[in-house]
Amino acid sequence: MEFTLESLETPALTKAALADMLYDNIGLNKREAKDMVDALFDLITEQLVSGEDVKITGFGNFQIRSKSPRPGRNPRTGEEVPIAARRVVTFHASPKLKDQVQARVARLV
Repeated sequence: MEFTLESLETPALTKAALADMLYDNIGLNKREAKDMVDALFDLITEQLVSGEDVKITGFGNFQIRSKSPRPGRNPRTGEEVPIAARRVVTFHASPKLKDQVQARVARLV
């Protein structure tokens, strides 16, 4: 299944656009396509919330990283503000995805 950003109404790939692609290309009805996309993102979210990494072969890894509390600064006033400890999601693209992106950039240049 291949698509281009030009084929999308907005310059972002949305959950609704993914569901439409499943509907158009696989033949699921619209409700099934939407439910499948929602289920995928719910599963990824559940894994990350529970502290597990999510690895999608050929695409990349989503990981949870713990950040320690640290001092910060309000850029407008210069006032020091404490930043609380938190957990953040990071994404690291796979080498295959990076190569595909670079190949696309090379064709455009």
